[in-house]
Formats: sequence, C-alpha cells, structure tokens
Amino acid sequence: MSLSGLSHSLGARLFAGEGKQNEGFSSVSIDSRTVLPGGLFVALRGNAADGHCFVDAAFRAGASGALVAFSALEDASLSLQALAKKWNRVLVAVEDTLKGLQDAAAAYLKQFAGLLKIGITGSAGKTTTKEIAAAIIGQEKQVVVNKGNLNSETGLPLSVFDVRSHHEVGVFEAGMNRQGEISELAKVLNPDLALITNIGSAHIGILGSMERIAEEKKKIFSEFTGANTAFIPADDVYRDFLAEGVRGKTVFYGPASLPSLGGIRELGLLGTEIIWDGKPARFGLPGKFNLANALAAAALAQELPVSADSIRCGFESVKPLFGRGEILCGRCTVIRDCYNSNPESVTEALDFCDSLEWSGRRVYVMGSMLELGTISAQAHAELGRRLASCKADMVFLFGEETRAAADVLAQTVPPAAAFFHTRDMGELSRALDEYVKGGDLVLLKGSRGCALESLTEILTKKGEKCVS
Repeated sequence: MSLSGLSHSLGARLFAGEGKQNEGFSSVSIDSRTVLPGGLFVALRGNAADGHCFVDAAFRAGASGALVAFSALEDASLSLQALAKKWNRVLVAVEDTLKGLQDAAAAYLKQFAGLLKIGITGSAGKTTTKEIAAAIIGQEKQVVVNKGNLNSETGLPLSVFDVRSHHEVGVFEAGMNRQGEISELAKVLNPDLALITNIGSAHIGILGSMERIAEEKKKIFSEFTGANTAFIPADDVYRDFLAEGVRGKTVFYGPASLPSLGGIRELGLLGTEIIWDGKPARFGLPGKFNLANALAAAALAQELPVSADSIRCGFESVKPLFGRGEILCGRCTVIRDCYNSNPESVTEALDFCDSLEWSGRRVYVMGSMLELGTISAQAHAELGRRLASCKADMVFLFGEETRAAADVLAQTVPPAAAFFHTRDMGELSRALDEYVKGGDLVLLKGSRGCALESLTEILTKKGEKCVS
C-alpha cells in the first residue's frame, strides 16, 4: 500500500519528501523499537508516553513514513516536519492516530475482496476458539490469524496488515477493555461470519453488568448488511438478546447443531475423543470448556464448508496455548490455566480438577480474579464457598482479593481443606515448594496480573510438557 494511497483513503494531509509521494510501506508498527525498514510508524499517544516523541527513532530505523496527529505538527518541540525533511521521509497527518490506524487497517483490508473474514469475540475462549478454527480451516485453505492474543483496539488493526494476496480466510479475535471497542473493531474487520463464544463476567468491572457486556459483545454483528452469518451459543442465557435484530443469518451453535458429532468421550488430562462423521479424533485440550471452544470452531468450519476429514485433522493438530489449560509435568503434574480468571472459568477449572481420577494429592493455587469491580468481594467469597466443598487437599490463595475467600474457608464448620493465604509471591513460592511432592496434581488458576506462571519452575523443575 502506498503512503499517498493511505493518505487519500484517510482524508489525511500528506507531507512528502522529494520523490517520496508514491513511497510504499510493507509493515506497520506502533513501537519505534520494532520498526522495520520500509515500514509505517504510527505515533500513538498513551498514558505513559507520546509516540510522536519517537518519530526520529522510527525514521532512523528505516520507516518510510509516520502517521501523526495534526496537533503534533503544531508542537514546535517535536519538529516533525523538520525531521521528515532531515530523513527525506513522509508524514501522514490525521486528527486522531488511533482512529487513523483503525481506518488504515480497514482500507487495507478492502483490497482483498476475496478474503472470507471471520470475527470471534466473547468473555472467554476467544483465542482458543480462533486457534482451533484456524487449525481446522487451515487443513484446506490459506489462513491468516491474529498473532497470539493481539485482539485490542491496536492489536487487531496491526494483525490485519499481515493479510497477503494468497490468503483465503482470515480468522480474527476481537477483545474488549472499554465500552465501544468491539464496535470499532467490527468497523475494521467487517466480518462475513462472526461468532460469540459466551457471555460471562470478565470485564464486568469495566462495563458494570452482564447485560452491558452482552450488549457490547453483540456489536461484533454491527456491520452486518444481510449477507453475513452470526454464530450464537445455543445454551447461553443471552442467546435471544444476542440474536435480536441481527441483519443476516443466525446459527445457534452447540452439539445439537452439529449433525456430524456422533459422540464424546472424556480422556481426563489427555483431552477428549470426539466422534466426527463416524470416526474418532483426539482433541488434546482438556476440559468441557475447551470442548465447547472446539465445537464452536467446528460450527464455523461446517458453514464454510470444510470436510469431515479436515475437521478431524484440525482437532488432532491443536496444541495448548500458554496459560490456557496447559499440562506440564516434573515432580508433580501441573494444570497451568493462569492467563485469565473469572467466576465462570474458575468454576469450570475446579469442576474439571475435582472430576479427575487422581491417586495423589490435589493442590489448588488460586490467584485473584481481577477486573470484577463492585462484585469482586462477593465473587471471591463465593470462591471460598466453592473451595470449601472441593476435593483439594491444600488450597493456596494469592492476592489481596482472595482474602474474602480465605475468610470464608476459615469460618467453615467443619473445617474445610487446609489453606494458606498471602499477598507476597516469594512467600507463596516458598510455601508451595515446601508442600508439593511427587504425584501431586497442582492447579494454577488466576488472572494474568497475578503472574502465577512464575511458579512453574519450582513445580516442574525442567518445565517439560507431558506427553499426551
């Protein structure tokens, strides 16, 4: 894409060096340290730093142009036009560079008229569902996806610039950290198919209620024109609300909507055997929550359509993502599920661990559930009540918020499982190191901010993944 073409699509002003009017760009970055030669640097204003202060560094790294704000051009201390002249590079000026980045991504994506675009959002399971869908569809088609969990107001637009002419399907997840974000990302992606994994309490501290979360997630369908398809979980309490007013086809997905699904056999830590079109496939991610993600991906694949053989191969090819139900082994077996935590996912994790046939001890390490706002104390007290009836031999609680769970456990009569509470990671690490022994099953479950993955080394020593 050329910088002049970008400027035209954004209605921007172009400040070009001599002979640079038709300069192109081959990558996009919002960090001057990751700028590649010939790339476009987008100067974003954040709470900690102003990207306009790093335009010089971006040009030095070889950026062909920079997307900047009009207001920054008027700031004499930045001297942006002087920098563009010094380096003989291009400035593309817009009112707001975040919106400019999003609009640029949308304009870039429009160049690929043959690309089938799939958008995935929800309170939990977005990344896993995206990866499973890509694994299945990728058996037959050239697929592009967000890298990792780059699903934010900046992450999704940056991921869009990975699309190339040979790609046939794009599978992109859309996350949310504020009201209105899903709508913005829907404008970038304009998905042909869009799927909601579930509506849960994740981010309830930001939006205030489950109803507002459902309303925000529903905006993944906001750019539908009638030829699009919405995938909504059939068993979600908000299914009818999510389907109301959708312009296009609606698919309520779940086991009943998948005629090829012939049966399911749980394999504990080894995952699930899925009978698909009469033949078995072993899906290696454990737990009913991961199975739900797999069936959501299969519903998308079925719509394309993708063959039964490819769906089975896709199931079998999926590997665990960091912190999302990984099974690790060393002196004990560890379920590392500490990328995200909310009341729904905690219940699922505890139910799964309790359901396992296990001859050794069960040790549950529970970190705080963050971003729950006004329901935090109530949710953590409920966690305490759930832990009081679980099968754990020992519970380790970490974080200020889990004090409410500790209080419930302390008051339980008769006494519940032994427990230990701390807000200090060093103290937790030492206590856990002293307690665990060979044959233990250890669950690590907490919000990303708790960084429970730092406990992995003491539990596994070498951190080797179990062979499943």
